Amino acid sequence: MSDELPRITAEAEDGAESAEGPGRLRQDVPHSARMYDYYLGGNTNYAVDRDAAQQVVRAFPAVRTAARVNRAFVHRSARLLARTHGIRQFLDIGTGIPTAPNLHEVVQREAPAARVTYVDNDPIVLVYADSLLRSSAEGATGYVEADVRDPEHLLDVVRRDGCLDLTQPVGLSLNALLHFVPDDMDAYGVVGGLVGALAPGSYLTISHCTPDFAPDVWAAIVEVYTKGGTPLQVRSRSEVRDFFTGLELLDPGVEVAHRWNPEPGSGPSLISDADASLYVGVARKP
Repeated sequence: MSDELPRITAEAEDGAESAEGPGRLRQDVPHSARMYDYYLGGNTNYAVDRDAAQQVVRAFPAVRTAARVNRAFVHRSARLLARTHGIRQFLDIGTGIPTAPNLHEVVQREAPAARVTYVDNDPIVLVYADSLLRSSAEGATGYVEADVRDPEHLLDVVRRDGCLDLTQPVGLSLNALLHFVPDDMDAYGVVGGLVGALAPGSYLTISHCTPDFAPDVWAAIVEVYTKGGTPLQVRSRSEVRDFFTGLELLDPGVEVAHRWNPEPGSGPSLISDADASLYVGVARKP
């Protein structure tokens, strides 16, 4: 596999760097979003990402399964909010590299007028943002660049440049994100600040890696990411549940991802909890 990202044209890559300064795509260090793309079988990754990802695979051979389990949960939870709970606006933070079907495609199949704003601080996502902006005719999609670790600024950017009305209910997605926000970056304060700005009747969706089923394995994975320059803090079930404090959890509460409202054909199902190693939950803001 080439070290180039096949879908980035020379013009697009030059444009991305000239707009923000050379080297912004950081091909020299592994990046969590590109590693996740590798786990899913994508080709938007460099040799340095594949090398780091292979270290994770050696420690946790089921990591590719876990990535698919996470993606299936993202789709199921979004469909549920659009289909059953009437949510017509979605704020997806930590979007990562687009992989079809994207969130807006999932929810707009249920509700064509749904509006989705994607948020990420990775310049590689900006290069691919055009695929996130192909909305249904009735709905709308937007992409903004912001960092979840500064929720106040993020919300200001979403209000200014997104396609959402934050005075109305929103489905806030923080999927496979918060394990990259360790406690010393005030992860719980970040979530509280985001949820606090949303209208009553909004929903919070979280998926989060856990060491509960294989602590030694996850200690090794944390070391791989940390050595690559990406802080990683995996959390227990009770720690994940604490992100939902003050909210009304939907059944079945905080659960291992493949056990959360499973649907036929929705991702891997006949696996162990250790192979998933993800806690997930969806909760309503009263």
